[in-house]
Amino acid sequence: MMFLKHAVNKLFLGMLFIIFGTTLAVANVSMLHDFHFDHPAFVHDHPFANRRLVVQISQDNPARWNLALNTSQNILNYFGQEKVQVVIVAFGPGLKFLLANSPMKQRIAALNAEGVEFDACHNTMLQFKKKLGHMPKLVPSAVIVPAGIVRIMQLESHGFDYVKP
Repeated sequence: MMFLKHAVNKLFLGMLFIIFGTTLAVANVSMLHDFHFDHPAFVHDHPFANRRLVVQISQDNPARWNLALNTSQNILNYFGQEKVQVVIVAFGPGLKFLLANSPMKQRIAALNAEGVEFDACHNTMLQFKKKLGHMPKLVPSAVIVPAGIVRIMQLESHGFDYVKP
């Protein structure tokens, strides 16, 4: 329930940004305090999805990132946006995919608008913090999960198919 409240708050802040045109500091949605392995939560509601896919991004390779985004778009096109749920999970060197300065940020925003969820590994973020001296800034649609691989395991255990392009 707390996760839903965070998502609604983020949506509200985004609407304020559109209305007032100011640069609001919008924090990413986080599952750190309400992650329950046996009860996955999501930022996008997919009540009619009968197919589910989790995509792993763990490499610092823009060609792989592009492949993951193309694969996700192809899945949406084939099954239909309402009939499939796609979650992309980035961890390790692949977290660079979700950094605020990512060359993929516009495509990420477009797929997020179509219902694709983008999860960022908090464990990897902590490793980035050690190197940078601060937590990395993520694209606005990134959802912070405690551990990327644990999120993948959670989703697989709840019927998601797994792809690592």
